[in-house]
Amino acid sequence: MIKTFIHKGLERFFLTGSKAGIRPDHAAKLGRLLTRLNESTVTEDMNRPGWYFHPLSGDLIGHYSVKVNGNWRMTFRFEDGDAILVDYQDYH
Repeated sequence: MIKTFIHKGLERFFLTGSKAGIRPDHAAKLGRLLTRLNESTVTEDMNRPGWYFHPLSGDLIGHYSVKVNGNWRMTFRFEDGDAILVDYQDYH
C-alpha cells in the first residue's frame, strides 16, 4: 500500500485522478505504475518487463526507480511492506 508521497501532484493524481500536477501524457502509465505499487508488498513486485526497475545509489540508497517516459521516473522505497516517499521526477 502507498503510505506517503513526496510529489504532491502525483499524490493528487493517485487520490482523485486530477492531472493538474503531472504531465497529462504520462497519466496512463502513471496510473498503471501507481496501481501496481499500491498492491505491492516488496520492491520486487515492481520488477516488470519494460519498467526499467532498478535500485538507486548515493543520497537515494534504499530507493528504487521505474521508468515513466523518457527521462521521467517514479521513485519510492518500501518500509514494513508499504511504499513510502513516492516521487515523480525528471532526474537526468
